Amino acid sequence: MGLFHKSKKEDEKTPVLPSESKKGMDKTYLKAMPLRDLSDLDTIKNEVKNGNIVILRITPLASKNIEDVKRAVNELYEFAEAIGGDIARLGEERVVICPQNIRIWREKRQVSKPLPTAA
Repeated sequence: MGLFHKSKKEDEKTPVLPSESKKGMDKTYLKAMPLRDLSDLDTIKNEVKNGNIVILRITPLASKNIEDVKRAVNELYEFAEAIGGDIARLGEERVVICPQNIRIWREKRQVSKPLPTAA
């Protein structure tokens, strides 16, 4: 046996890691999509249900009807909560929606304490 060769018995004992199994071969994609109409919500939800992360550009719908944007974001928020996913705003024009196995990091805002004054 060479230095880097294993015997067949050693190979048989090596467990298959979950990441090496076919089940672990599923990929997560980051998809950027525009929200043009409320009918786009079904497509967005399906992408997230399939394990993908969606960055949603809301400007196309906002230029038509701001009330529809509010309705859409509320529906997506409820959807993300229902599936155990996560949702957050990215600036003024975008929203990110993640499936249940992904969390969005949020920086904790520190409340500034008043500085003590010399008395």
